[in-house]
Amino acid sequence: MLQTIKNIFSVKDIRKKIIFTIFIILLYRLGTFITIPGIDKITVMEQLSASSNGFTDMINLISGGAFSRLSIFAMTIGPYITASIVLNLLQVVIPSLERLAKEGEEGRKKLSKYTKYLTLAFSVIEGLGLYLTYKAYLLPELKYGAGAVMGGILFIGSLVAGTALLTWLGDKITEYGIGNGISMIVFIGIVAGIPSGASTLWNFAKGGITNILIAIAIILVMIVVVACVIYVQQAERKIPVNYAKRVVGRKMYGGQNTHIPIKVAMAGVMPIIFAMSFMMFPSTIINLCTKNNPTGFWAVVNNIFSVTSASKWYYLLSYAVIYMGLIIAFTFVYTMFIVNPVEISNQLKKNGGFIPGIRAGKNTSDYISKVLKYITTVGAIFLAIVAVFPILLQSLTPMSITFGGTSILILVSVALEILKNLETQMVSRHYTGFLN
Repeated sequence: MLQTIKNIFSVKDIRKKIIFTIFIILLYRLGTFITIPGIDKITVMEQLSASSNGFTDMINLISGGAFSRLSIFAMTIGPYITASIVLNLLQVVIPSLERLAKEGEEGRKKLSKYTKYLTLAFSVIEGLGLYLTYKAYLLPELKYGAGAVMGGILFIGSLVAGTALLTWLGDKITEYGIGNGISMIVFIGIVAGIPSGASTLWNFAKGGITNILIAIAIILVMIVVVACVIYVQQAERKIPVNYAKRVVGRKMYGGQNTHIPIKVAMAGVMPIIFAMSFMMFPSTIINLCTKNNPTGFWAVVNNIFSVTSASKWYYLLSYAVIYMGLIIAFTFVYTMFIVNPVEISNQLKKNGGFIPGIRAGKNTSDYISKVLKYITTVGAIFLAIVAVFPILLQSLTPMSITFGGTSILILVSVALEILKNLETQMVSRHYTGFLN
């Protein structure tokens, strides 16, 4: 491994990408400590910690602690993820957007522009909700009278600007750095929370023999989950492909045997991130419309989407079922967007390839779709179970649900994605990678 690391930094292009990614990460972490202008910094930390719940804990997880400090990155990339989900769903019902998705690079650029416009809209809505919820933390001169308007503009404008900047930083990581920028930002946010999570577990373990046993059990479960996630992320179904021999001039081409790799977790970590963002959205809207004091039906809905360790079992169960359903649904939707069986079938036919026992053309695409459906089902159910299992055990430990299976899934998935990215670039330069 030391030799592999040495080889990585000996390649100028890879070295530049790694340094650029680290630089962007440092900028992001710096921004999480820049508090929104006009906030009373003396009391905000204590009051936010005292009023935390499952909803705020989840936002704080993704933001790397930025939310608990009401920093300019408090909303993190949540609005961008929500905008991406909405635009992907609209492609199914709006033909013009579907055509853009199939137009290649130019179409993707236009869709990216539309996503950013939607991100700004969702940022303003979420920023307004946070302002109505936490305006009490503003300095006195910005809460009342003539200063109230300026305080609102300053609060919302800072959050919208922070989200826009963070989205731009994520795009730059994707373009010039290592891995997917959005996934990387969420990854770093969770990593930043590991020390506090470890401290919570340590303090809990010091409470007695029973607590020590529970803490050991939590660690063992985490190790097992990590091993299972790595196994599933690496697992794939290989569809055999043969290429017919053909003579061109005096040379013979084809006659090779290869395969199409269909990964069990084709969608990677994105369904988890999408589902987390979607689960946070209802509470944001409800708190916005009810001024953080929902009653009746809306209080029940808010309790379902804002679970804590003290929540009643039926709220935890409802949250788990909805979360599980969203993960499965987003896994299928995201896989559908990144894998096109018809296109794969056409490419095979064009190059003289065929799947043994399957006729070229529509039969091939139907066969690939069938295999993809079965494989994706297994991967989606696995992701959902691992993400939901800690929620059902929430009442047994003081650990937040945000530091359970979902966190491990994101950490392991993004880490493997980064390793594969480096692996590809190393192999293309005739070096041995980490995973070989």
